[in-house]
Amino acid sequence: MRNKVNEIKISYEGGIKSKNWVQVSTSAQAAEVLFEHWDKSTMQLQETFKIVLLNNSNKVKGICQISQGGIAGTLVDIRILFATVLKSLSVGLILAHNHPSGKLEPSEADIKLTKKIKKAASVFDIRLLDHLIFAPDGDYYSFADSGRL
Repeated sequence: MRNKVNEIKISYEGGIKSKNWVQVSTSAQAAEVLFEHWDKSTMQLQETFKIVLLNNSNKVKGICQISQGGIAGTLVDIRILFATVLKSLSVGLILAHNHPSGKLEPSEADIKLTKKIKKAASVFDIRLLDHLIFAPDGDYYSFADSGRL
């Protein structure tokens, strides 16, 4: 065997059986699940971008942190985002990030990124269900509820 290559795997931590996965059908349910799994000690210090990976029944397969940045932003590489989505065989996706300032209104960069991810997701028949923006106190903004998705 002359040609050796690395195998790429995705792993799930926690051992929760699929029959016990949480189902989300509203932005409030998604926000509750996400906020529960967010490091509250950094929410007002730096931006973090996460994705919720969903199966065909909108059950949460897992949450994955894609990036962590500075006070006013974080860089999201959509190739890394979709590598995770595709490798996990997810068919639904919820985006989320926090604004340390507490301002919930999406920035122009947030809007552009959401459109870019939605367009890429459609190529793979992946449903982008929402993009949530969190304030450190748990308040959130929903792109879907605001008609921006």
